[in-house]
Amino acid sequence: MLACLSLCVCAAPAPAAPSVVTINADHVTIINGEPVFPLGFTLGPPPDGKTPEGKDGLQELADAGATCLRTGPVGGGWDEAALDAEQRWQDAAAEHGLYCWVFLRELGSVSRDQPQCEALLRQVVTRFRDHPGLGFWKGEDEPAWGKKPVEPIRRAYKIIKELDPNHPVQLTQAPRNTVEELRAYNTACDITACDIYPISYPPGVHSDRPNKEISMVGDYTRTMVEVAEGKLPVWMVLQIAFSGVIKPGKTLRFPTYAQERFMAYQAIINGARGLVFFGGNLTQAMTPEDAALGWKTRFWNRVLRPLMDEIGRYSPLHPALIAPDSGLPVQVQVKQAFGGEADPRQIEFCVRETPDALYLLACKREGATVEVEFSGLPPDRGKGDVLYEEPRVVNMQDGTFTDWFGPFEVHVYRFGRG
Repeated sequence: MLACLSLCVCAAPAPAAPSVVTINADHVTIINGEPVFPLGFTLGPPPDGKTPEGKDGLQELADAGATCLRTGPVGGGWDEAALDAEQRWQDAAAEHGLYCWVFLRELGSVSRDQPQCEALLRQVVTRFRDHPGLGFWKGEDEPAWGKKPVEPIRRAYKIIKELDPNHPVQLTQAPRNTVEELRAYNTACDITACDIYPISYPPGVHSDRPNKEISMVGDYTRTMVEVAEGKLPVWMVLQIAFSGVIKPGKTLRFPTYAQERFMAYQAIINGARGLVFFGGNLTQAMTPEDAALGWKTRFWNRVLRPLMDEIGRYSPLHPALIAPDSGLPVQVQVKQAFGGEADPRQIEFCVRETPDALYLLACKREGATVEVEFSGLPPDRGKGDVLYEEPRVVNMQDGTFTDWFGPFEVHVYRFGRG
């Protein structure tokens, strides 16, 4: 019996090590030494949720290459019940190789005359800082739009970093305010972000800018890159559903796969170093089948799961998503245009280089269908694959190639080393 007991004790699994999340000089997230392009959900499936086929819901996300889930209290503040719920989330996330992005809610802003709030913030951070399921802290939500004073948010940030230097703090801003107003909060976070949800009737009600097309995602991404001043990574929070399509009197509307794909790539091309998808838990947007499972599984299967195949952690594109921007002098010129103006600014692109390949990600805003020429690429590259459009290829000569783009079209090119 003693021998058996000894064997059992020796065979017991060791506790998982605390997670360590850092950000490198290229604004790439590093989790436990591995560079990743964060893909998150706010909110994701419940900890015990299932897919329609009976698979664990969190495992489905992990297998698709997701990274993190927003957790924290929903509909209330931090209390014992919220702490217990967070423990379940953290345990489930760790079990499935995911990471919690914990919304601190009322604890994201702490004035000096709020000792109880500070004590509770310290309790929450201390309790979860060494959990293997912790990835990120989320501070005040949309603080600039809410006219929240900066100093209490900065004070909360300093307390968090004092207690837990191993997990970044993220702030999400609304699609409002000036660059200067948003920039004031940079000293209170490690990651800045913006939520933008263009799909509604009438179009673009979430934005107060003149552009009501889905290309507003790229506009707001560039704004946030300007806000960050090269000091912080930018995440963009994209739409599943939001209040503008679920409130009484509104028409329920969701992005199509083509729209979601364009918005995701346009954000990446314009500088996003992480993406989050919002609204999968909103009950007003669920079918009865979704509601029984606790998450918008139909949208996942039709839209997000195919997109994750392209940009997830295990996708052919992931090496490019964690690479720095290339310094190659690539230029674009419109050769032909049909149905509108021949404006090269309608084509947005970025270039990434890895040890094995050169990637060019490009998208077309609204407007004409155009044939464009890319130049300034290395002259030793020849045929390039058009990822996710196989077996289509493009042929480069002397660092130049041409291709066609319709409105809101995306192409992803990969050229092997010469």
